[in-house]
Amino acid sequence: MALGFVGVVIFGATLPMTKLALAGFDPAFLTFARALIASSIAIFALLALRRKPPVAELGSIAVAGGLLVFGFPGFSSIAMQTVPAAHGGVVLGILPLMTAVFAATLGGERPGLLFWTLSLIGAALVIVFTFVTSTPTGNQTVSMGDIWLGCAGLAAACGYVLFGRLSRTLPGWEVIAWALIVTMPMSLAGTAWTWRTGIHAPGATEFAALGYLGAGSMFLGFVFWNAGLAIGGIARVGQVQLLQAFITLGLSALLLGEAITTAMIGFAIAVGFVVWLGRKARISDAIRPS
Repeated sequence: MALGFVGVVIFGATLPMTKLALAGFDPAFLTFARALIASSIAIFALLALRRKPPVAELGSIAVAGGLLVFGFPGFSSIAMQTVPAAHGGVVLGILPLMTAVFAATLGGERPGLLFWTLSLIGAALVIVFTFVTSTPTGNQTVSMGDIWLGCAGLAAACGYVLFGRLSRTLPGWEVIAWALIVTMPMSLAGTAWTWRTGIHAPGATEFAALGYLGAGSMFLGFVFWNAGLAIGGIARVGQVQLLQAFITLGLSALLLGEAITTAMIGFAIAVGFVVWLGRKARISDAIRPS
């Protein structure tokens, strides 16, 4: 549980750190550069531990890597240009339930009616939240930032399921490490391509945020999170992820000075409760005799 909590804290800081980094880098450079930093760490770890490439799984690793190394970071970076990090934390609070939906549809599971009902309720809560909270322009509407957040959530949820499958035969940290290695040519090319146009006079804060996103969000977070799941079990330790939205809210206020409204807290609690019920329903369906 402690390892899982450390992983969730690292992931919970991702949106606020992205917001900070965007003051000095554009979304494209930020996406590729953070991946390149993480890839460098992955190379060192794999060489130090003398791990051999899982040749048979490289195709699946490449697909999952595309979703989690480029998909989620890229979409969320674009979203953070127009919506507050705290707002994004609430919207992505539905991510555990989205992951469960992908696990059910791609993994051949057959959850019951309660699970699917709760999934729809959770999605409805997030949609209502985007309508009733003001966007930076003051309009009560779904902004493009919310749409990009939705794309980020879909990429992450699908990627997590693919990572989960791969982690049945490989250590979790090794899965993300090889995903970073497989996608490294694109990370290197993208960083070089966006070098001249993607850097906008960053200071120490922006460089520190970029370093955090590469070393923390893109690598170390997965090491702690996957280790916790392996030791304590997915069903039990996975509940810790319900705290992620609240960690993002707190760090958004602390690091960015964003206002945390009653609506944000209320919707975060509601979404967290629905996700918790959804996990219970899915686990119950999984252990029910056929």
